[in-house]
Amino acid sequence: MTISRKEQDLLQRFDVAYERSQTQVMRAVERCVCGCDYGGNSWTTQREADELASILQLTPASLLLDLGSGSGWPGLYLSKTTGCRVSLVDPSETGMCFAAERAVQDGISDRVSTMVHDATDIDRMSVKFDAISHSDLLCCLPHKLAVLRACRKVIANGGRMAFTVISIPPGLGKVQYQRARESGPEFIECELEYAAMLEQSSWRMIDRRDITGRHAETCHRQISADQENREELIRLIGPTAFAERQAVWDKNLEAITQGLRRRELYVAEPLLD
Repeated sequence: MTISRKEQDLLQRFDVAYERSQTQVMRAVERCVCGCDYGGNSWTTQREADELASILQLTPASLLLDLGSGSGWPGLYLSKTTGCRVSLVDPSETGMCFAAERAVQDGISDRVSTMVHDATDIDRMSVKFDAISHSDLLCCLPHKLAVLRACRKVIANGGRMAFTVISIPPGLGKVQYQRARESGPEFIECELEYAAMLEQSSWRMIDRRDITGRHAETCHRQISADQENREELIRLIGPTAFAERQAVWDKNLEAITQGLRRRELYVAEPLLD
């Protein structure tokens, strides 16, 4: 699928973020915030990754698709802790290169594959996966329903998909909605509720959890970690970019505490043909 200019710009920003994530200070910040240092670009913490391993029932016999995995989080961690085989898919070649390097460092490269693909193109893959995960991916993509349909085509019968996503709660007034849209990820808006999208793409939702409170805690840690590493971050990105970065975190936290955005975990299994 051809990507728009807006998507290209977002991908370029992600590439810069993946490059910076390999620096010592960014790794230190990430460990404080998420408990890991894979250069992740989502809000998924190590605690949540451990929950994913249990929800997806991962074992050494499992084949996992980690979609939109960037530099390898949480797919590499899930493979390392459960022994599963994992295919990492992301449109960022930069992210995939770092993920491949980390797989070698972690001694798991024999059960890891990396593919530079758009999320909507995975339906061309001939393999069937026992499990699929994606972390805060759909709120960064415009073609959400197409991604869910593509995932349905590559899941094995009896498999599961689990994903987190940031969205705008229903029932907001016009001004509140605009503030929620401005404070959220690039493509936070969606025409349908995710539960409805799952149904339309031949998935059966088996669990849905509101993890907004946990999201607020992570955002608090992000702000604190940046302040604790202020001088090193300013040396890395400059004072203007640091101030802009803090403003983004503050805006995120304000939107969460005022009920303008939510973060949820969905678990689904395929409807049989």
